[in-house]
Amino acid sequence: MRLRHPDGSTVHLAYCTNVHPAETLDGVLAQLRDHCEPVRLRLGRDRLGIGLWLARDAARVLVADAAARRALREALARHGLDVVTLNGFPYRGFGGERVKYAVYSPDWTSRDRLDHTADLAEILAGLLPDDEREGTISTLPLAWRTPFTPEDRQRALAHLTELSERLDDLAARTGRSIRVALEPEPGCTVETTAQAADALTGPGAPPAHRVGVCLDTCHLATAFEDPDAAVDGLVARGVPVVKAQLSAALHAEHPDRPDVRAALAEFDEPRFLHQTRERAPGGVLGRDDLDAALSGPDPLPGRDPWRVHLHVPLHATPDPPLASTLPHLTRALTRLVGGERALTRHLEVETYTWQVLPPALRPRTPGQLADGIAAELSLARDLLTGLGLKELT
Repeated sequence: MRLRHPDGSTVHLAYCTNVHPAETLDGVLAQLRDHCEPVRLRLGRDRLGIGLWLARDAARVLVADAAARRALREALARHGLDVVTLNGFPYRGFGGERVKYAVYSPDWTSRDRLDHTADLAEILAGLLPDDEREGTISTLPLAWRTPFTPEDRQRALAHLTELSERLDDLAARTGRSIRVALEPEPGCTVETTAQAADALTGPGAPPAHRVGVCLDTCHLATAFEDPDAAVDGLVARGVPVVKAQLSAALHAEHPDRPDVRAALAEFDEPRFLHQTRERAPGGVLGRDDLDAALSGPDPLPGRDPWRVHLHVPLHATPDPPLASTLPHLTRALTRLVGGERALTRHLEVETYTWQVLPPALRPRTPGQLADGIAAELSLARDLLTGLGLKELT
């Protein structure tokens, strides 16, 4: 969906297709038909934005084969879909039975990550709508925090600088400008917006016109970052918010209560990592996964509120005694696009966890999943129009 900001710019609202795992080009084409178009039809829109996820195998086919790129572009047009942003965080295997720490590999110390992201940029430049000259790609925040040495950091930043040079060449050749966004995430070497700013303004930092931040509102909330302070800190240090992912974390106000712990345990599942944080008086405490926080050898104390990195549907508030961080998302969105000018133009709803929710909340059919995604997009659109943006036909 496209919306006009009061400053005259066009803000794009999409949803991320990593909720429909597909590793091959055929799989991507099938998801456009079987999932994305039904969401568009439920919204009654002629065009729908999607944040496309292309696994490594699919990207390799597309970058090597002009006919394959034409087929994808034609399929997008046939199903009424626009692409201005890609999710370049997962490399492969995101639909596997156990993802966990594997989602961070290869990281930015590896040329595989550099080459894959450059391929994604090449592909995106050819997929942008005719009236759009700018695209964005979100990516992992350098690496998981361990092992990560000063030499690793230097290598990762050097790869981002090399990517920036490739993106400059791409822009000169195609007239399409592609920017990359590091996505701070709990547990990574870049976990907070302040750490992102340190990486992107310190020694060896890549050029700011090509590399900035993807602000994921679930990650922001899980880290107990204040949205206004986070955005103000990035602006003050000249770090662009290239893209924002609209997502909500799981919140537990009283994690020491047996009923709350029982409710949290229902969200513990084996596929994805659910980093858990506790806002303690002396600072934020953390564990890498929900099971470790609840009952591991060194569980969190549970004396203060918890937030869990588990993307819960935006429109479906968990039943008490749990809650979502949707109010936190709303504050972040207000700061990003509610002012005199839009600080970012690419917004992406990213709830990839539908199929690992507790059974009572999990969609049982593709139709139910499409209903849920459409409801999330409707809520996000209403938040934006409530901030003064106007939906475009």
